[in-house]
Amino acid sequence: MADVIERCLRELNSRDYPEEIIERMCAHFSAERIVQLADERQMFVAERAGIAGTVSRDGNKVFTMFVHPRAIGQGVGRRLMRHIEALAAAEGYDYMETGASVTGHGFYQRLGYVDVRTSETEFGVNYILRKPLR
Repeated sequence: MADVIERCLRELNSRDYPEEIIERMCAHFSAERIVQLADERQMFVAERAGIAGTVSRDGNKVFTMFVHPRAIGQGVGRRLMRHIEALAAAEGYDYMETGASVTGHGFYQRLGYVDVRTSETEFGVNYILRKPLR
């Protein structure tokens, strides 16, 4: 999983972020950190000739959404998001919320998420978006 995330960061996010931020992001999503996150949240993996994408959630919060660069545009991310949105709706949540990088911002908007606010993080600007589930 960490390899897929690193590849995504280096091949896609590097278009929007300087090398120092990409290195910090890659270090943050180490294999050890992924194991820790999987213990803290529900994590889902899409497979298609290997790992095609991943997303995790905690209640109605979306985390760690990455799609392998070779699977971009094939609906992997959309299906992962629909899955966790359905789980959250079934648990009674009214909306989903996520933080998005500059790179992922448009993806979430295409899925119906709208900007709520922005914040600065150690990884740069972070868009906070929400989508109604009902």
